[in-house]
Amino acid sequence: MAKKTQHWYDYLWLWPIIYFVLGFFNILFAWLGMIDFMVPVLLALFGGNKLFCNRYCGRGLLLAKLGGVWKWSRNRATPELLVAKWFRFGFLCFFMAMFGNMLWQTYLVATQAQSLRELLWTFKLPWAWAYTAGSSSAWVAQYAFGFYSVMLTSMLLGLFVMALFKPRTWCTFCPMGTMTQMICKMKK
Repeated sequence: MAKKTQHWYDYLWLWPIIYFVLGFFNILFAWLGMIDFMVPVLLALFGGNKLFCNRYCGRGLLLAKLGGVWKWSRNRATPELLVAKWFRFGFLCFFMAMFGNMLWQTYLVATQAQSLRELLWTFKLPWAWAYTAGSSSAWVAQYAFGFYSVMLTSMLLGLFVMALFKPRTWCTFCPMGTMTQMICKMKK
């Protein structure tokens, strides 16, 4: 039996782990999550396909590894509810509302109408580089906290449905997947 050729993108399942660990120690690393927002949209706009979702999505690859290779999934059929068009678009609207609220909170901090609101538990670490107070504008940190919260929420939801159903069940209603699918359909 021939061994499968490994590609660089076969290791992108490490990306979400690196992202969450870095953000846990220094919230400003949460800005790296913009890669997961921009690359799929750009590939859909200029490539007219869902290449990111199918090959490069670190979250999808991590869920496939955890649920498939490491057998953390019950591997049951995905419920029709989760693949229904109305649910996918409703979930996209819900996440866009969360993202909009995050942008609004960032705006309020930037205009000093509100102070920085740390949305996550942070641990005191024995090294100084993890603390960014004063090293960046308050709005930069506010955006990072909000973005990390959105990314963490979606990852936890992905892990939950992975454990209950098939490994990549999250991918059936992922807001980025729904958005890139809309872009691809508009391009045709």
